Amino acid sequence: MNIYVGNIPYRMEEDRLRELFAQYGQVDSVKIIRDRYTGRSKGFGFVEMANDEEAVQAIEALNEAEVDGRNLRVNKAKPREY
Repeated sequence: MNIYVGNIPYRMEEDRLRELFAQYGQVDSVKIIRDRYTGRSKGFGFVEMANDEEAVQAIEALNEAEVDGRNLRVNKAKPREY
């Protein structure tokens, strides 16, 4: 399942985000979206988890969880529209 993670602290690195989700199951990939010119985090990203049950547990546990003073917004990612 592809999971959207919003309101990520700007200093958070992908390894730390992976650790948060790995508590709930196997994480296949983590991508924090960055500005192409400055390289600065845009404050959101995506986590891919293979097992849907584990992904749902992670979403329920981490949505609104406080990390470095910010409450994460975590939900199932919507398909990209072109």
